[in-house]
Amino acid sequence: MPQNFRLLSVAAILDVFDTVNGFYRKDELETPFNISLITADDKNYNFSEHPCISLQKATDLDLILIPSFATNDIKECISANKSYIPWLNKQHHAGAEIATFCTGAFLLAASGLLDGKAATTHVDACPAFSTAFPQVHLKADKTVTQDGKLFTSGGATSTFHLLLHLLQIHCGKDMAVKVAKVFAIDMDRVNQLYFSTFQPIRHHNDDLVASAQEKIESNYQDVATIEEMIKDIPSSRRNIVRRFKQVIGITPIEYLQQTRIEAAKKLLEQTAQQMTEVIYNSGYNDPKAFRKVFRKSVGMTPTQYRDKFQAR
Repeated sequence: MPQNFRLLSVAAILDVFDTVNGFYRKDELETPFNISLITADDKNYNFSEHPCISLQKATDLDLILIPSFATNDIKECISANKSYIPWLNKQHHAGAEIATFCTGAFLLAASGLLDGKAATTHVDACPAFSTAFPQVHLKADKTVTQDGKLFTSGGATSTFHLLLHLLQIHCGKDMAVKVAKVFAIDMDRVNQLYFSTFQPIRHHNDDLVASAQEKIESNYQDVATIEEMIKDIPSSRRNIVRRFKQVIGITPIEYLQQTRIEAAKKLLEQTAQQMTEVIYNSGYNDPKAFRKVFRKSVGMTPTQYRDKFQAR
């Protein structure tokens, strides 16, 4: 139970495992899961019937689940939960599986256990995650990852897809399918890119970078190169690119591309414009190039995206 945990994440995890135990009790079988809430501050949570156990007493665990928690300030959040880090290492080295849900991956990454391993997290938290933990092989498009005994899930409802994966491992596919039907979960979703929203960093003190951002956002509809967009900024292209990447985390060209794709997504969601209009109004003049970039960024074609998200 990390500090600032998200109650919805905890509730989803408990609900699924309680449901599975209920199925076993109904069939007069021994329940597969003995559930406890592990706390670093000796709190008791009255929203659950499961016992709360302190870190010092929590030993010999088979499966540790880390729910989502607020990550507005990554360093502060990790610091608030630092007492879990040596405990997680000890439990994993003793053989425990560890599964994280949504932003819970930040705590596992801070332990060092994900170094050199595949992981995912909430798609909008991926830029912050990759900056904080470059040694982790981030799979931003994935709904679920497994690397040995370490598991991670993407954001929000991706929690259920990891839970189903764990149930299939520990209880078999029939139980996983049964739970999927109870909770109305599509078992075949493996991609989360189309849920992402481009949210560039704006709170910084670099006026040159801010000027470049403004130029790109004001002129992205023009079919122009990035050099033409930033030509009036009093600095060399090399210096602009270096500082831009240092502050924002991506290059100006990538920033332009993401700005254009985000604009296209909004047009697909909110208008009935023909596809050629969407392409042109997003700053592209080559339909083939647009579709290629869109699919790579979003994980589906523009038409599929419109069918999925357009307000009817």
